Amino acid sequence: MTTHPKKTLTIRPATDADAEAIRVIYAPYVTDTAITFEYDVPTVEEMARRMETVQRKYPWLVATEADGTVVGYAYASPFKERAAYQWAVETSIYVKMNQRGSGIGRLLHEALEEALRQQGILNMNACISYVEPEDEYLTLDSVRFHERMGYTQVAHFHLCGRKFGRWYDMIWMEKLIGKHDE
Repeated sequence: MTTHPKKTLTIRPATDADAEAIRVIYAPYVTDTAITFEYDVPTVEEMARRMETVQRKYPWLVATEADGTVVGYAYASPFKERAAYQWAVETSIYVKMNQRGSGIGRLLHEALEEALRQQGILNMNACISYVEPEDEYLTLDSVRFHERMGYTQVAHFHLCGRKFGRWYDMIWMEKLIGKHDE
């Protein structure tokens, strides 16, 4: 459990009881942005299933305010399913729309990175929607956030996702968090 220095925030492992709050946070990213290429908001049951699948091996964390309100979440999932990739993960972080830029994402990322480091993970990877110039559905805020967190861009795929009648690029960013011994 971690607390935010400016607010009374707690970072803790997600539970089944958080599925609805997580769905509520994720929904506007699906319906109003190209941050995710998902078209339909998952049901609470689907979100709970996703959480259970991730938590079999990786952390799924939530940030909560003093009253218990979930204001963000972060999780890791397999980078690839094959055994040789077991030291690499894909990360995802979502913060309540009206609280983006408040430091919640940084706090979640730091807690996720520490949990992954303790688990022996060496590479954190982020798959990020990308557009230039920015439009009403997508900014470069996620790219800038990941750069601040120590990631570098390692791949750029062009016109690979279509949402809102437009084509979007996708980039991969990577952060090495451990020593790659022989």
